[in-house]
Amino acid sequence: MSDIRVAAIVEGHGECEALPILLRRIALDIDPAFVLRVLPPLRIPSSRLLKDGEVERAVELAGRKLQGQGGILVVLDCDWPDGCPAKEGPALLKRAHSARSDMIVSVVLAKQEFEAWFLAAAESLRGKRGLPSDLDSPPDPEVIRGAKEWLSDKMGPTRGYAETTDQPALTGLFDMSAERRRAPSFEKFYRDVTRMLKSLRGK
Repeated sequence: MSDIRVAAIVEGHGECEALPILLRRIALDIDPAFVLRVLPPLRIPSSRLLKDGEVERAVELAGRKLQGQGGILVVLDCDWPDGCPAKEGPALLKRAHSARSDMIVSVVLAKQEFEAWFLAAAESLRGKRGLPSDLDSPPDPEVIRGAKEWLSDKMGPTRGYAETTDQPALTGLFDMSAERRRAPSFEKFYRDVTRMLKSLRGK
């Protein structure tokens, strides 16, 4: 089976390591024999990508790195003032798709931030990475501003949350089923990635 290639555009150092892990987990959900190659993500701040022409430029670069063969995924934290994934995601997707209409392109805005997805599956992270054994998810994890701070607080003053090491580690551990039930933006991410990977594989 030939490998399927995906190029990702993210904004944080942690996502550069964490997102490929998450994409491979979803690929294994589709088929344990799925061969997925994730190119090293392009890291570009959302403040830049939101400017006219910038997401288009990034998508075009990703398309060139893929040599026109594969999928392009843009994942950003929607944590700017008055940010709304449901409103701004489709507009950003339209811009991204216009740059490489010949390829499969997806845009997902995590409501608040990527780490909010950990909060939605907090019970599955009990006792991991310094988190307490009685950890519970907050009632509405995607409403919380400052998910990193929430995790740091739960880890305690001597530990704290380290994005570059904890984000990839927790990405490999959290329960995606619980996540999909409690975090609508993750459910969209999961659907979009599944659709992209199946389309790229041809089924």
